[in-house]
Amino acid sequence: MFSPHNNMENGEALDYFWGAPANLKHYEWQLLVGNQWLRIENDHVIETHYCHAGAKGITINTHHGKVFIDFDKLQILTGPLKVQRLSSLPPGQTEDVGWYFRDDQLWREYGSQTSSRLSSSISSRDVEHQFTLNPQGSLTFTVGSTSYRLDFSTMTQTNCTTGLRRNVRRRPKFASNTRSLYSTSALPMASSSQLTNGGYKWEFMGEEGEWTEYQAHVCSLDSAAIETQYQLNPQGKLYFNIRRFSYTLDFSTMCQINNQIGTARAVRRTADNGSQQDSSWGSQPRWQFQDIGGKWKDYCKGRRQCSMSSQDIELEYQKNPSGSVIFTTSNFSYELNFSAMTQMNLSTTTTRSVRRLNQ
Repeated sequence: MFSPHNNMENGEALDYFWGAPANLKHYEWQLLVGNQWLRIENDHVIETHYCHAGAKGITINTHHGKVFIDFDKLQILTGPLKVQRLSSLPPGQTEDVGWYFRDDQLWREYGSQTSSRLSSSISSRDVEHQFTLNPQGSLTFTVGSTSYRLDFSTMTQTNCTTGLRRNVRRRPKFASNTRSLYSTSALPMASSSQLTNGGYKWEFMGEEGEWTEYQAHVCSLDSAAIETQYQLNPQGKLYFNIRRFSYTLDFSTMCQINNQIGTARAVRRTADNGSQQDSSWGSQPRWQFQDIGGKWKDYCKGRRQCSMSSQDIELEYQKNPSGSVIFTTSNFSYELNFSAMTQMNLSTTTTRSVRRLNQ
């Protein structure tokens, strides 16, 4: 069980149910109901939030009503239920873990560097190594000429000169393109009677911003083959090659990722006559910022000449859920930080809350 000491406010409750154990991922979220631990279905949504350094917790709907999972303590604060996160990896493999400290505005990963800040002398990997040796111990490191002490027992960082203390968090990094235990060829095949009549076109966003259909002579997969696997597992993944590159097509995020260089492209599924878009960016997560007056507004290209849309932001997020992205409007430049889920005006330093809504 992975037990970090962590914290993103989430605006909406999510529905979850439990069922049989899943074998396609290295983590599993469970609820203790009575005397039995039961798997939470669709727990990839919990995992996505949990991997944000700024995530405080998430509210889910269960048969016992709404409950809030506190990511700091890995507890449900009210009610009879308990929660746990199990992690299972093949022998010799370890989970990729990020260590973060809270500066004046944002959560920063150890070893990261920005234009205005020096990087620390240690990285997340260094901290994790020391933590595994002694989870109740501490370590000392430097940033420039300043020394700091990181205390694992209290999950705090202390400036050895001024005594200033900051909170620290430990989170797994979300592996959005991690392969499942089964390759495409190992998936069970269904008879045609189990599938609906084709009728769907699968496309990816090409270099020139145009939707391009998957063709068997190019990538060994065409729309019919992709549709077959999608109906078998709408939350699954497909793997294919184009010349010297391998790719992952992730149905849950409707995104195609180059496994070598990390380039991500939007994917969509439309009715073959073009009259209906069943599952594309229209059903993907929406990105919003909290404007003046507390109103949530979508990121849209063209609005105040914003350089990024919600789809653009989602692509960047899938590449690095703990990173950040810079965008511009007609008058200002901004940094959208995925870990803290904030948007900061780089000229005025005005900071606004950001949220990602699953539709």
